[in-house]
Amino acid sequence: MKSRIKKIYENLCEEVDGILIMNSTKPHVDMTFFYVTGLIHGEFEGSGVLLYPDGEAEILTSALEEESALKSGMPVTAIRKREEREEWLKDKLKGMDKLGINSTELTYSAYKKIGENTDAEIIDVSDEIIEARNIKDDEEISRLRDACRIASDVAEEMPDIIKPGMREYEVAAEISYRMKKLGATGDSFEIIASSGPNTAEPHFTTSERKVSEGDFVLLDFGALYKRYCSDITRTFVVGEPSEKQKKIYGTVLEAQKAALETIAPGVKGEEAHNAAAEVIDSTEFEGKFTHGLGHSIGLSVHDGSGLSPSVDIELEPGMVFTVEPGIYIPGYGGVRIEDDIVVTEDGYELLTDASKEELRIIK
Repeated sequence: MKSRIKKIYENLCEEVDGILIMNSTKPHVDMTFFYVTGLIHGEFEGSGVLLYPDGEAEILTSALEEESALKSGMPVTAIRKREEREEWLKDKLKGMDKLGINSTELTYSAYKKIGENTDAEIIDVSDEIIEARNIKDDEEISRLRDACRIASDVAEEMPDIIKPGMREYEVAAEISYRMKKLGATGDSFEIIASSGPNTAEPHFTTSERKVSEGDFVLLDFGALYKRYCSDITRTFVVGEPSEKQKKIYGTVLEAQKAALETIAPGVKGEEAHNAAAEVIDSTEFEGKFTHGLGHSIGLSVHDGSGLSPSVDIELEPGMVFTVEPGIYIPGYGGVRIEDDIVVTEDGYELLTDASKEELRIIK
């Protein structure tokens, strides 16, 4: 993983003698730990990795995780007592003038513990870490393709699985089960399986509500594969759709296509968002697209960047994003169509390929 560590250092605006990534207990485990170590298995709560400018690194972990940590090929110190962690910090940080940390993923208690065990000036390098992680290497893209394939296959079959009368949480359970049957190690995030008026809430998740005739059914989920996340959304309808439902769906599909047409190196992320928003706002559904167009994905489902007016980013090859416009009408329902793409040298590659050209019907 030397190349990933060096990539972080190349981004630095200020030189540091080392960068320390420290985990606390879940959910406060920094995915950068897995980015720089390449480790797939293990929890690594309370563990750390110290990165050096030459691309070398050392892992601190518990005896519980030692066997997993050794698979990194890096030097590993396995501790059995809490005080040994402080001894390791004092020894490894001794003589450093400047130490980098990833403040966005570091708990306050861990930050204090670092400060108590070093005289180095602590420098926040979180922006540089995000910048490095934004550009995926070939191995990362390969894992993302597999994660997207699993999610796409499940999205494709769900209209034939869902039946009127099923509860939303049953639909979510089917999705999770089917992804794992196809090789997923878990869900990328809490599955959204909403129906009827619940589909008007972009992050509703699930409830005991039964899927009923005339409902929109919105499914937003992702497969976790070797720690990498996919994220797909498809919206269906139970029975024959109304003209209004067809219009909403068609508008969202047109908005996504307009956004995808803009994706290329050198394009500002907000340009893609604006392309989708302009399509929606030119219709009777003006103002009903209430979130950013998309977010970066990788080791985290929200991986540090996004496609929206509030994020200043220029697209580069290797960046991976969701593209997910939507229309949400309170009390009625909503539609979102979401795909994952990787920016290429001359445009983009679509990573999710479940059908979407027509509003699919649940019978």
